[in-house]
Amino acid sequence: MTTPGPGGGPADAELPFFVYGTLLPGEPNHDLFLRGRTAGERPAVLPRALLYDGPGYPYAIEGHGRVHGTLLVAAPGVYGELLGLLDHLEEFLGPGHPRNLYERLVREVELPGTGDGGPARAWVYLAATAVTRSLRTGGVLIPEGRWVTGRAPDDS
Repeated sequence: MTTPGPGGGPADAELPFFVYGTLLPGEPNHDLFLRGRTAGERPAVLPRALLYDGPGYPYAIEGHGRVHGTLLVAAPGVYGELLGLLDHLEEFLGPGHPRNLYERLVREVELPGTGDGGPARAWVYLAATAVTRSLRTGGVLIPEGRWVTGRAPDDS
């Protein structure tokens, strides 16, 4: 199930965003891009996806795994601004653009531990086609699909 953005149509108006890397709470881009722009944040899981290490940030691609992250709901009145900021950050220039770093697609994410029982539709930035090819042939898979940048200090 994919829907291209921007302007994905009324059915995709103001979808939440699934984030899994530097936009997670506690990561550097969370405060830079999301502070004051979200009305809700909750743990979520992207099924049928794999997570790969990148140059300071991860890439999710389609695959037989699960990626752990956060589902973000835009604060009232800032959806368009937030969408533009995230498209710029993720180097998404438009559906299928040859210079995209990521593609923005609609996916269903799971909401663990919630009583509502069902998945939620959300925008997800997946690695663009050329990046995905490179990751599949020589990328470093992140075990268990969890992005963790916290590292113990080097005591040497």
